[in-house]
Amino acid sequence: MFGCNPSLNHDKSYQMITHSAEVRLVAYRNERIVETELSDAKNGKVVWSPKKSIWVTVMYIGAVMGGVLTFSIEALVVFVSTMLVTLCLGHSLGMHRKLIHQSYGCPRWLEYVNVHLGVLVGLAGPRGMMQTHDMRDWAQRQSECHDYFSHQQPMLIDAFWQLHCEVELDNPPIFKPELSFENDVVYRWMEKSWMWQQLPWAIVLFVAGGIPWVIWGICVRVAVCVTGHWLIGYFAHNEGDRDWKVEGAAVQGFNIRFCSLITMGESWHNNHHAFPGSALLGLEKGQADPGWWVLLFFQKLGLTWELKLPKNLPERQELVALKRT
Repeated sequence: MFGCNPSLNHDKSYQMITHSAEVRLVAYRNERIVETELSDAKNGKVVWSPKKSIWVTVMYIGAVMGGVLTFSIEALVVFVSTMLVTLCLGHSLGMHRKLIHQSYGCPRWLEYVNVHLGVLVGLAGPRGMMQTHDMRDWAQRQSECHDYFSHQQPMLIDAFWQLHCEVELDNPPIFKPELSFENDVVYRWMEKSWMWQQLPWAIVLFVAGGIPWVIWGICVRVAVCVTGHWLIGYFAHNEGDRDWKVEGAAVQGFNIRFCSLITMGESWHNNHHAFPGSALLGLEKGQADPGWWVLLFFQKLGLTWELKLPKNLPERQELVALKRT
């Protein structure tokens, strides 16, 4: 269904062996994760993370108690609009498709704006998001991995783990971001202040609509987005449709069709496991991908370019098509 043309490859996340004019794929690899001989994705322990737990608990309390006391149609509109903007431009396009996977090009200012919106989702700063994503991605591609990475515990246990805890592997690999990212003063500031970045927007919302807008535009939004992120991760690694299988991987991704619009296309997770460097996540006809639609709109405005597709990525020998259309 998708062709392979190594000459079009702009994704450095693939390890290749070259002999004269022949190029042979070895495997997909994340260059930010440096393995040692002892690196092990399975053995470790889950520990409570005070900072993570207190943050999400405060947001839950504000959302439940404040949300009930301050509900109005206006506040609901604020919640929906801020959630859609931060999820689409921020989490999907800024954090995931751009910062983590570099699946398209854009002006630096637009990257900063979108990643900032991604920080507002309330999960972590840019470095924290990158490290969490890359460690999980690496672990899932191993032959075995800890249940924390694979979401294999019962639902309530997995919810507690993901929302309130972290995993400490006995022998983790080394997370080593690109120097250009590590030395970027804007990203370093975003990482240090990621929780506080809600404050300026809380002030704006308070001036515009008072306490109800703050509760629904900050607390309710963060609580729903953080919980939704866990839910999609849980189901996208346990049940759904699959067109592709990654041979040798402990964890497979699944497509969650009914969540495609609200997740901005991120729920096509089987597609993403197959082609992580693709800016397009909804690969088949009928697979809605709002994030891709926005990228195409930005492309018409000259704000995005070099949007990568599966055909631009090298073929993976470990990738097996389960069905073809």
